[in-house]
Amino acid sequence: MVSIALSSDQTTRESSFTFLPTEFEFGNFVTAFTSDLPIGRFLVNSTVIVVVSCIGMTFSSALVAYGFARLRAPGKGLMFAVLLSTMMIPAEVLLIPQFILFRNLGWIDTLLPIIVPNFFANAYNVFLMRQFITRIPGELDEAAMLDGLGHFGLFRKIIMPLMKPILVAVAIFTFTFNWGYFFGPLIYLNSEEKMPLALGIQVLSATSSGAQSPPWNLVMVGALILILPMVAVYHFGQKYLYEAGLVSGSAGLK
Repeated sequence: MVSIALSSDQTTRESSFTFLPTEFEFGNFVTAFTSDLPIGRFLVNSTVIVVVSCIGMTFSSALVAYGFARLRAPGKGLMFAVLLSTMMIPAEVLLIPQFILFRNLGWIDTLLPIIVPNFFANAYNVFLMRQFITRIPGELDEAAMLDGLGHFGLFRKIIMPLMKPILVAVAIFTFTFNWGYFFGPLIYLNSEEKMPLALGIQVLSATSSGAQSPPWNLVMVGALILILPMVAVYHFGQKYLYEAGLVSGSAGLK
């Protein structure tokens, strides 16, 4: 991929690629954003999707997890079991009902079907956050309530700061999923200018005629841009995965 991304246009037309780079056309990275190829637009769309999705997913999952971990309500255990059982439903089963729902809402060919579901939490993330919250001493809740804090104030001022490792971990999961998300945009988006980078690269690679091959060097530039942020985010955020107990497996059930 790196070798092709650094190849010249002539090498691309001749498809005479090599495993190790023999050319270093760094201008391909400039051309990808200045030519008629909308890679820059794809990148902006992906950035909007992941930023808004990370905010929505981390906050909504934390709020639901706090309710299951700290609030008392009849049937709470049963509701939590129902929530976890939704993880067994294949995504393909929900595809047609969701498409009909979003079509009736007029959301087809917009970013809303990709972004809005992230504001309604996720069973797996709620489970992780609930397990993390249950390890926070309950005495902190009692002391905060004695000082006059309600549940929302307790959640915002006490629980949320202590949840930083698991919040970052869930944000990393949400980022990597939405940054490389392909299937949803393929189903809901029709306009090229609204496509994220993962779908846009596929469209560019499939754009060819019988006498012309796709610009593989620019396609691989887009692929590098797609991969590098995910590698960087995981590299700089892996310490939070360890602190949250997700890597070491220390997140015990309670």
